[in-house]
Amino acid sequence: MKTKLSEIASVAEIIGAIAIVISLIYVGIQVSDSTLAVRSATANETAAAISAWYSDVGTSPQASEVFLTGISRPEDLTVAETAQFIYLIHGLMLQYQAAFYVAEEGTLDRELQQSIVNTLQGTREQPGFLLYWQQRGDLFEPRFKAFVDDLIANGTTNTNLEQLYRQLGSD
Repeated sequence: MKTKLSEIASVAEIIGAIAIVISLIYVGIQVSDSTLAVRSATANETAAAISAWYSDVGTSPQASEVFLTGISRPEDLTVAETAQFIYLIHGLMLQYQAAFYVAEEGTLDRELQQSIVNTLQGTREQPGFLLYWQQRGDLFEPRFKAFVDDLIANGTTNTNLEQLYRQLGSD
């Protein structure tokens, strides 16, 4: 009887070990799926926030005019328009900073982050952006500020966007 009981205990241990391995595999799959879901949601939220900014500015002729004049010829803005331009660009830069940090932590896909950086590369040499960054760059987190400073100093200008800003800003 004792031998039978120890055999049953050994079989139970084996079954228990197999169950634990199966459970760990299942948990691993769930964690992987959860990570993918978080990354997807983060990408969607980031794109939606930046898209909302563009939609808000793009659907307001007055805001579009202020932004385009501010980015290319900030000296042509009134005091009130200068404040509006600062608010507009600061709101966008806060979104860029948020995208930068979620990309740094690995939650935002690097390709989406590069897409966002490409839009910054269209403004990196524009007088209004440079004036804004000179005045307000210190308000941002140090790693993001260093990233933008490096982009300004060493980046490559996205000439498609730069030409667009210059053409639209000269109207």
